[in-house]
Amino acid sequence: MTRARKALIDLSSTPYYHLIARCVRRAFLCGEDKYTGKNFDHRRTWLVERVKLLSSVFAIEIAAYAIMSNHYHLVVKVNRQHALSWSDNEVISRWYKLYKGSPIIDKQRNGDALSEAEQLLVSELVEKWRARLYDISWFMKNLNEYIAKEANKEDGCTGKYWEGRYKSQALLDETALLSCMVYVDLNPIRANMANNLEDSDFTSIQERIKHFKNTKSNSKKSNPNEAKSYVKQPKSLKPFGAREHVNTIPFSLLDYLELVDWTGRHVHPKKKGSVRKGIPKILESLKIEELTWLERGQNYGTYYGNFAGSQTVLRAHAAKNDMNWYKGVG
Repeated sequence: MTRARKALIDLSSTPYYHLIARCVRRAFLCGEDKYTGKNFDHRRTWLVERVKLLSSVFAIEIAAYAIMSNHYHLVVKVNRQHALSWSDNEVISRWYKLYKGSPIIDKQRNGDALSEAEQLLVSELVEKWRARLYDISWFMKNLNEYIAKEANKEDGCTGKYWEGRYKSQALLDETALLSCMVYVDLNPIRANMANNLEDSDFTSIQERIKHFKNTKSNSKKSNPNEAKSYVKQPKSLKPFGAREHVNTIPFSLLDYLELVDWTGRHVHPKKKGSVRKGIPKILESLKIEELTWLERGQNYGTYYGNFAGSQTVLRAHAAKNDMNWYKGVG
């Protein structure tokens, strides 16, 4: 049964969400169409650039992404407190980067005097825009409409481009967040579209590795440890850090890279015999058994439904929403 979006996105339970949108047209979102011979790789660039632009405007941070041939994955964090801290002028400035705005707001921006009723209307508009600027549905609407218009223009046609409404999955605890991010980052590996992480084009893991290597190379002369700092990670992606670092993903970047590489060697169709020995540090710290992790990693798409987390967390969240159970609870 389809659930209302407000029942799927609950910021009081978690700020982290896994988002998926799928193209319905045979002409791929990106990649090569074997029927026409056309290549649509440039549309990956459209999507990545648009995601980053929207993230800079909305209070929605990108933790992971993967752009596949006919669908894409995002892992995001909604930073509601950040949006609530914006001044009215900041909200207006951000909104005008994407939308036309309002005549009454234009009047205020031009320095014209406003009546008391007009000032009240301005306040109401600003609060409405503020709420939309940390709303996942508004984020996805802007992203998908933009890509659909550009693709339709290029294809010289009109009509439906996306499968329907995007799919969302609430990530209710740290293990769910970690599992989902690794699942997203390993999409090209699992699909046998890439042999290693650095060749996994249009993924967040490729972007993080390239940035880390460049930073490490440039910082050797000044400070050998500087490249390990979470501050030196890509500005367009939510940084890794530790629990003591405010507003970061609560894991070390190096530990995460180790985990993704180790997991990728297990799931890659051609590399299962070249797995490094030893369990990654993150799994040890979270007390996750190796077989349990790999089982969930390889079957993540079917293991959970609209919510991901431990059995305890899933049951508690289900009870909160007057449900007996959610998919994933044993």
